[in-house]
Amino acid sequence: GVGVLITGESGVGKSELGLELISRGHGLVADDVVEISRIAPGTLEGRAPSMLKDFLEVRGLGVLNIRTIFGEAAVRSKLVLRLVVHLERPSRSGNQAERLPLHELAESVLDVTVPKVVIPVAAGRNLAVLLEAAVRNFVLKLRGIDSTAEFIQRQRAVLAIEINQEPAA
Repeated sequence: GVGVLITGESGVGKSELGLELISRGHGLVADDVVEISRIAPGTLEGRAPSMLKDFLEVRGLGVLNIRTIFGEAAVRSKLVLRLVVHLERPSRSGNQAERLPLHELAESVLDVTVPKVVIPVAAGRNLAVLLEAAVRNFVLKLRGIDSTAEFIQRQRAVLAIEINQEPAA
């Protein structure tokens, strides 16, 4: 039920990721082109243009009719956009993604701020599992559970204990 917009440069694996997610029981709204509308202040809704509805283009396979292949439950007519997941290839400059991002990312879509997660793409990474984990983590944050903040708090508590236990010089 969480609408996720998957972004990234051409050929990074967005459609393949979409196909993997569909095979895992998630639903497709649109591939390649998404019509996004602001339906209320702070609320965005994504739909597929009628021409592209039900279709997913995958390099090497061509255009697939997802409704025909996977059934009615595999497609959604619309979803509220709640999260942007950006797939990013490692940069040639050697800059790597933060291992422990300490600040939240967001993207402005139609003047609405949407939380954003960047997932580095590399051979052997299971992007479907990573995206599902990102969505679950997002839902937990909506419920007031922030794993990163919890980890930092635990780390500070341990450091405080260790500092207090050091012998006086």
